[in-house]
Amino acid sequence: MPPTGDTSIPGFIAVETGDDGGLPLAIAWTLPDGRVKHTLIQPEDDWLDDELISLGEYSLEELNGMGVSPLDVIRELENDHFSATLYTAGVGDDEAALSRLFDTYGLDPFVELAPAESLYDDLAPGDWSRARGELFGELGLEPLRPEHEVAVMLNLHQRLAPDVAPPEATPFDGRLLDGDDGDD
Repeated sequence: MPPTGDTSIPGFIAVETGDDGGLPLAIAWTLPDGRVKHTLIQPEDDWLDDELISLGEYSLEELNGMGVSPLDVIRELENDHFSATLYTAGVGDDEAALSRLFDTYGLDPFVELAPAESLYDDLAPGDWSRARGELFGELGLEPLRPEHEVAVMLNLHQRLAPDVAPPEATPFDGRLLDGDDGDD
């Protein structure tokens, strides 16, 4: 468990993928103040070459119209968490999705992923996962939506480390990158 009096909020991240597990569709992560950034991701053309590719619950028009480019996602993540360890509920799946984002541009990932349960040394094996599952039900959230995953990890962290300020979700629509208001 984090030391008593430690008010820092760990960086949490979640990536939603298609049913095949490899196509990144949406992403969410925390900021140090507990706010959450989240956005849909516009798929690259070469990601869609496979006829069996799954877009989950999204249409291609929805991803292209409401999402941001993978490069913009990488830039925003870099601004918020360069050389940081981010905590996730599904390390393998999230690593594969992030690798696809970075590989598209020939970049090496600049974040490291770790299991969120590793933050809490005092918990018995399986306790974090059980508490996470119960919290999804309690909050009425969906486990596969990245902004819900991150909100649950933040709420669970607040319960397990009560000195942490409560999180407030702020949608990230890709329009406020590098201080730009998108009104160019």
